[in-house]
Amino acid sequence: MEIKNTSVCVVGLGYIGLPTASLLGTRGFKVVGVDVRPEVVNTINAGKIHIVEPDLDVLVKSAVGSGNLTASLDVVPADVFIIAVPTPLTGQQKPDLSFIKSAVEAISPYVIAGNLVVLESTSPVGTTEEIVAEMLVAAGHAVGIDVHLAYCPERVLPGRILIELVHNDRVVGGINDASAEAAVQFYRLFVNGDVYGTSAKTAEMVKLVENSYRDVNIAYANELSMIAEHEKINAWEVIELANRHPRVNILNPGPGVGGHCIAVDPWFLVSRNPGLARLISTARLVNDEKPRWVLDQVRERAERFKRPTIACLGLAFKADVDDLRESPALDIVNTLVDENIGDILVCEPNLSAHPRFNLCILEEAVAKADIIVLLVDHKGFRHITAASLKDRVLIDTRGIVK
Repeated sequence: MEIKNTSVCVVGLGYIGLPTASLLGTRGFKVVGVDVRPEVVNTINAGKIHIVEPDLDVLVKSAVGSGNLTASLDVVPADVFIIAVPTPLTGQQKPDLSFIKSAVEAISPYVIAGNLVVLESTSPVGTTEEIVAEMLVAAGHAVGIDVHLAYCPERVLPGRILIELVHNDRVVGGINDASAEAAVQFYRLFVNGDVYGTSAKTAEMVKLVENSYRDVNIAYANELSMIAEHEKINAWEVIELANRHPRVNILNPGPGVGGHCIAVDPWFLVSRNPGLARLISTARLVNDEKPRWVLDQVRERAERFKRPTIACLGLAFKADVDDLRESPALDIVNTLVDENIGDILVCEPNLSAHPRFNLCILEEAVAKADIIVLLVDHKGFRHITAASLKDRVLIDTRGIVK
């Protein structure tokens, strides 16, 4: 496979699809990015972006300007099809694979012999073989014979996506050896990290295991923080000192776990193996409980006031991004507003507006607040000191205020 003559169709232009499509475009591939949202297609074709990610605006402008990247509402013929659509959870914590199924239905009429189809969406083990492959076979494609099919999960961190797309190692799993090799050759054209070939089911599980590992570790930290609070001990000092042990590396607690990966992916393992994934499911329950524990802390402090002004600092699921997906901070603020236990001020420096909240700047929020709830350790919040808050009540879920 050569870059010069290879066309790529990327289905889904979100936090993974758009960076991938624009990276491929700047590397010389002829790329068409497909999305069901007209406003997204129009924005990208204007050389602009609809999500916040460092340097993504420059990359998209370059890829579009070169003519190597165009956005469309419709799938087009290509040599390589990449599916990068959402895989959310249902209300019963089950994976919703409807977007993957719709994407496969959309590309199927355009798939021909010699094509490579890659699923990048985070998926339960078996999805590539049991859903994507079966749908393509049912449509008459000789999958595994003259149509290669593989799974290659993203392994990037919001805020560093463009760096990690290129430099992180990738795990590529094919439905057979020929498919794995075709996919490995493709990714080696633009990935500087090592590319490891394996089976599709192994690659699917690798992705889920990576995020479940972190979720379990965060759950341990979050549980420690609740125990430490009960004992009137600083959890962050405990963790810092415990980590002085050469074989201990405890993560830092927070108000919960957010983002579309760590807060979601473990349930994919649990849903398929409910009787076996006991530690993983318990960790999920611990992390899902943490926002409710934070809310109890706020309610307890609020009882000291007739009607307090509560400043909530941060809505994003992690520091220095605008991504609100599965954000525990957002859930906490929404609940405080719903319960009407005080006047709520919201500061989120990475958003210019929010459909529900009137955002204010940090100085205004702190000046007016009786209670300050620090939910996200954004760079702009890290200069706050306990001395500067005077007699205000502080609930610091990130442990950054000294």
